[in-house]
Amino acid sequence: MYDRATRTHALSLLRTGMSLNSVSRQTGIARATIRSWTVRVEPLPHMRPTTCCRCADAPALPADQAAYVYLLGLYLGDGCLSLSRKGVYVLRIACADAWPGLIDACADAMGKALPNNVWRTQCPGCVAVSSSSKHWRCLFPQHGPGKKHERPITLESWQRQLVDAHPWEFVRGLFHSDGCRFTNWTERTLASGERRRYEYTRYFFTNRSDDIRRLYSDTLDALGVEWGVLRHSGRELNISVARKPSVALMDAHVGPKY
Repeated sequence: MYDRATRTHALSLLRTGMSLNSVSRQTGIARATIRSWTVRVEPLPHMRPTTCCRCADAPALPADQAAYVYLLGLYLGDGCLSLSRKGVYVLRIACADAWPGLIDACADAMGKALPNNVWRTQCPGCVAVSSSSKHWRCLFPQHGPGKKHERPITLESWQRQLVDAHPWEFVRGLFHSDGCRFTNWTERTLASGERRRYEYTRYFFTNRSDDIRRLYSDTLDALGVEWGVLRHSGRELNISVARKPSVALMDAHVGPKY
């Protein structure tokens, strides 16, 4: 998307007698695009440039804060940013085929966090929900080279403000990306000698990044949710919520994937 100044400059070059090819080479803009501006210099209503709250002269918070915080949780779990050849960032979040409701929720949050085109790509076992904009990098400063669990992940002060205001949306986004809810069971021997089976619900969150797990557990602490750590191959990769009052809180505000 090109602003009006860029469009006007390209047209002024044409008026000097330069050819479409010459103007295209000088500006780096496709000939077809410049030709379309000779017919209509103003973008169509549905193609007006997306404004970025963070790039503004006075940086602001996203308009739909809850949607952004939920999307932030999804991004930290199963999202990535990649830079295209055109200098535009593509945000992709992988959502398992097993949870069609999650796919819809992700696409809805993505469109609300940064109003732009959102599309879905079927991949083996999952759907990649994607959107392109040069401003995604502004909204996700955690982007950087390498895998998330191999580099520091911290929230900017304005992101921390949003997470503090919408903690359940953050927990829900992280859980929808890297969590599961299931029924566990155990057996106990009663005084009579009888063996009895007990079942209980447990929430699991698994992420290889110590920083992301800490963000999750710190938010649970702020919400009064009790949690514990389970080791896997000697590493503390799993955060478990199993106590009944805490499970009830998670059920009320997060719930199973769907």
